[in-house]
Amino acid sequence: MSFALGIDVGGTKVLGGVVDDNGSIVKTARRDTPREGGAALTKTIADVAHDLMNEYEVDAVGVSAAGFISSDRKTMLATPNIAGWNGIRLTDQLEELIGRKVVLENDANSAAWGEKRFGAGKNFDTVIMLTVGTGLGGGLIVNNELYRGAYGIGAEFGHTRAVPEGHLCGCGIRGCFEQYASGNALLRHAREAIHAAPDIAKNLLARGDGTIEGLTGRHITSAAHDGDTVAIAAFNTTGQWLGALCASLVASLDPEAFVIGGGVVDAGDILLTPTRDSMNRLIPFTGKRPAPVIVPATLGNDAGLVGVADLARL
Repeated sequence: MSFALGIDVGGTKVLGGVVDDNGSIVKTARRDTPREGGAALTKTIADVAHDLMNEYEVDAVGVSAAGFISSDRKTMLATPNIAGWNGIRLTDQLEELIGRKVVLENDANSAAWGEKRFGAGKNFDTVIMLTVGTGLGGGLIVNNELYRGAYGIGAEFGHTRAVPEGHLCGCGIRGCFEQYASGNALLRHAREAIHAAPDIAKNLLARGDGTIEGLTGRHITSAAHDGDTVAIAAFNTTGQWLGALCASLVASLDPEAFVIGGGVVDAGDILLTPTRDSMNRLIPFTGKRPAPVIVPATLGNDAGLVGVADLARL
């Protein structure tokens, strides 16, 4: 049995895990993410690695982080939420600190590979993963290989345009699917419904502090499970947009399956049913061609850690 080390860099924590050949995490270590980012964060990653390498001999180290990663998986081209990391050749710094080969990968790509190898996508050769969290991430596996694109930043499906001159996205473009089919979009859809019909939203608002501003995705999810009509309507709208994205990707990429991950998928069929209905309704030549399945991710928050550890072996 050989081991690889996966390290998932998030906004609040750096989580490392020793992963065996079967995709099982046998040991974890965690440190808080330093707010200043940069060299302090790089050292924190190395510290997590050494914590785990004191107990396990690992062959390679994979680091997963949000942002644009170069095609050779060595340079952090740009990251929206981490200071002091843009444009640096991160693997050179980490390899010097850790003493092992280091592979750098985008967080959504890492999660997609984890689900492909060990989770909901393992029975499919060509699969798309969509991570529906605060934003909308994507990963693409084509004929059992991770697709990165010419410059390493492919499969950013959430930043394809859905609505001309629509809501402004964090990427600087208006109308991206991320603004209509993500966790933040779910909140917007619910708040818009509350503004339109405040009298029927009392139950939903009562789950928070009674204000629209105090409403969270968890409140909407729990209310939807309890049959709240406003919450269900917000999920239906989110699912319709997500299904529309899937239909467009079917036309261009023809996958066997979509794996839906991220925090919002905790709602289960409350999200997935309208997503499937929307995709099947909007696929070009619907009824005359095979349609992909839409399945929930199974690895949860471990997908990125497990995936990047496995990628480091390649």
